[in-house]
Amino acid sequence: MRRVIVCSGGPVEEVVAFEQLPLLEEETVFIGADRGALHLLERGITPNEIIGDFDSLTAEELKFVKQWVSEVTILQVEKDDTDTHLAVQKALTYEPDEIILTGVTGGRLDHYEASLHDICRFQIEHPNILFSIQNNQNIIRFLLPGSHEIEQDDHYKYISFFSFGEKVEKISLNGFLYNVTDENITAGTAKFTSNELKGRTSTISFIAGICLMIRSSD
Repeated sequence: MRRVIVCSGGPVEEVVAFEQLPLLEEETVFIGADRGALHLLERGITPNEIIGDFDSLTAEELKFVKQWVSEVTILQVEKDDTDTHLAVQKALTYEPDEIILTGVTGGRLDHYEASLHDICRFQIEHPNILFSIQNNQNIIRFLLPGSHEIEQDDHYKYISFFSFGEKVEKISLNGFLYNVTDENITAGTAKFTSNELKGRTSTISFIAGICLMIRSSD
């Protein structure tokens, strides 16, 4: 499985601990978006490439990252898309099976909201790629209509489901602490918060809508 990890420039404490991810060096690509390039280098990881306007780096910091990274794309400050969005587009050129976005869940809420909508759109446009947003306490994914197997993970004990925009229709949960059959999730519904998996593998299925799934630890 080829993974691309995009590290954005949010607070460094929001960057996932890479050692907890099942990564193989020959199958993992790292892309730094703006200050995310520095976050990676400070973790001892040399990005395959970096992209951004780098307005969050000082001249000295930018000089430092350029010394370590051979593939650098410098963007104009004034542009239609965020650095993170363009970094995910760059990630797609590697034809990955999975794209993990980190470093976006803290700091500016407008950037976090933009990342949520970006990943939702990318997941719709590329249903064969697994997209997620991760930090050390949460994994955020968008599920499309159909049936999805969810594997047990002792670190992420709690699992919640929300409607993202449209109503999620006829959702069924099997193998959970709280199972349901053919229910709906509408905007503003918090009924499906903090469920738990009972077995090694559980299943969620629904026929319409976009389901926001959040797996969390204490």
